[in-house]
Amino acid sequence: MLLLSRALPGRETVRLLLDHEPQRPGEDEVETALRLLARVIPAYPRAFDLVLADALYAKARFFNFLLARGKHVLVVLKEERRNLYQDVAGLFDHVAPQPGSYRSRQCSWWDFPDLLSWPQVQAPVRVVRSLETYTVRRQLDKQDEPQTSDWIWATTLPPAQVPVDRIVHLGHQRWDIENYGFNELTNEWHSDHVFKHDPDAIECFLLVAFLAYNIFHVFLTRNVKPAARQGKTQIFWARLIAAELYSEVSPASMSP
Repeated sequence: MLLLSRALPGRETVRLLLDHEPQRPGEDEVETALRLLARVIPAYPRAFDLVLADALYAKARFFNFLLARGKHVLVVLKEERRNLYQDVAGLFDHVAPQPGSYRSRQCSWWDFPDLLSWPQVQAPVRVVRSLETYTVRRQLDKQDEPQTSDWIWATTLPPAQVPVDRIVHLGHQRWDIENYGFNELTNEWHSDHVFKHDPDAIECFLLVAFLAYNIFHVFLTRNVKPAARQGKTQIFWARLIAAELYSEVSPASMSP
């Protein structure tokens, strides 16, 4: 689950929110998330506007919980047995999509707001589909192979406030935390290394690593101008920061 602080237009501030909740024995992931949100939202009511989640969170109780607290939700819609999924699937062949693009991908977008096919949710639900085409170059023969991916999301975000292209970008951000966040944390921040085999120590290290990661990226994107970042990797900036920190350490303080 990913909490965003600038999901909706008009917000000019970024707030870092770092919290966690252990999953109890016999409890599913959704219950753990609801308990975390029940604590976080009253403490930080303006910290985020939208919760992104995968298909596991496509539960009426999850939607209703957030709606009751003035928050929006966007989840992957995968369960073909749902009436909501079946209703929109029947419309795809009869409603012409609008063209769009996501990064380098050419897309066909469908947008169906104000659906009442999920009566357990205490508000109309919006469904957005993005059918995306792109190419992948194979290492073996260096040939470009066409690929397609089909994404469907259910959300409470209204079209007047958040257009379909923004929905597609938000939906993909759910996976950015996997592809960029955890991948970078493992390969560059050594977050998969257990320095001390104690539950409290492991938890403390992970929280500090997540905090350092967030601060580094907020500094890079919000403080360093795009012209200065151009042509330089994140490793460059990390090493530059480390060099400045080491420059403050006198040789005398490093002697045994």
